[in-house]
Amino acid sequence: MARILVFGDSIVYGAWDRGREGGRVQKLRKFLDEKHFIDPDFDYSVYNLGVSGDTTEDLLERFEFEAKQRLKEEDGIIIFQIGINDSQFIISQSGLRTLPEKFRKDVEKLINQAQKFTSQIVFVGPTPVDEIKTTPIPWNPDKIYKNENIKRNNEIIKSVCRENNIDFVEIFDNWIKSDYKKLLEDGLHPNSKGHKKIFETVKNFLIQNKTIEF
Repeated sequence: MARILVFGDSIVYGAWDRGREGGRVQKLRKFLDEKHFIDPDFDYSVYNLGVSGDTTEDLLERFEFEAKQRLKEEDGIIIFQIGINDSQFIISQSGLRTLPEKFRKDVEKLINQAQKFTSQIVFVGPTPVDEIKTTPIPWNPDKIYKNENIKRNNEIIKSVCRENNIDFVEIFDNWIKSDYKKLLEDGLHPNSKGHKKIFETVKNFLIQNKTIEF
């Protein structure tokens, strides 16, 4: 049995998936479970470890403890999708929630910690936002999400992954070229169609790169 641990924020958690399937992580679990029913030797367990509001620093505080509880002797795959909350611009502080230099170091720390448990590590890039709805966000007018800041973090993650030979799944650059706003619920979180699109992208990547063995 292999265990797939998916760490991240509210998008990983599955916020605003009106299909009530828990977002793209639950869709992955359902997909793998259905395969297991046909072939009992095909055995993957999926754990959704997304926490709303998390930054890379928040995730670092809980990552090692949570990974230890689930990856002891089992084979493991660790998937991260984190960084969009780090890109927040805090109006009252006139600055980013996480400066780029710190963000890079935090991503490097996540990789170093994850490598203690497995060599199979995947980063999924952040999604773009609809700035009309996120400057500021209605539920917290002190916070702004802008695509230029998200793109910067996306490039940092991509760069760190390349330097450490870690798999990276591109979302931002692909969505920004399309009519992506139709994939968002509140300007920030994906709607059901958005979650499904991320699931399909990640699923296909895992299969094509043989992270999941079919």
